[in-house]
Amino acid sequence: MNRVILVIVSLFISVSTFAQIDGNYNYSIGIKGYSLVQIPKILQQNNTDDYTTMWLNGGMIKLNDNQIAFRIGGHYYYKRNLTFDNQCETCETAKGNFSDFSIKLGFEKNFNYSVIQPYFGFDIGFRASNFKGDIHSKSTSSPTNGYAANSSKNGATFSPVLGIKVNALKNLSIFAESTLDFFYAYERQETVLNDAAKTRTFAKYNKLETLLNPVSVGIQFHLVGKN
Repeated sequence: MNRVILVIVSLFISVSTFAQIDGNYNYSIGIKGYSLVQIPKILQQNNTDDYTTMWLNGGMIKLNDNQIAFRIGGHYYYKRNLTFDNQCETCETAKGNFSDFSIKLGFEKNFNYSVIQPYFGFDIGFRASNFKGDIHSKSTSSPTNGYAANSSKNGATFSPVLGIKVNALKNLSIFAESTLDFFYAYERQETVLNDAAKTRTFAKYNKLETLLNPVSVGIQFHLVGKN
């Protein structure tokens, strides 16, 4: 019985030591392998609650200081062809190219030093998105031939973060986190009708959007030991 207790105590000490070692690195580099996100609303997009999947499209660099880490990250230049309903499901179809980029600066704090580490944090940063494409009416009785549209958004983001990290090895961790982006942006919309005069219109807005990013999963590499 004493041997069993000794083995359990030794295992507990080993796990605690391993976790402490993991917390004793100056820098961490993280790569987001999978993310499920909401993108900013485009024009009068109807399906704004839909989520977009990103693969290997984000990362971060962290400066570790005990249980607090200062981090800089975001997602890289993201570009894809996009089709969506504009105004309503039976009104218009929009087809074009969408791009999105963000960079953030913030912090995260671990709740403990165990092998499994929940954490929370907060990021602030800059985000830019752009859509360029063509809009066509779904109604066969429409008198217009559609129009070209160019919409751009640039602004600040404020993002609370909640996540969990598993220290698989001394120098490697697996993490999963969720964020809620408050995106306050200046938006500029330009449309060009497909008529003989190529009638051009402009519209400008300031908008606040709330974008939920349910999960991002990735790995972190820990570099430069403190001891």
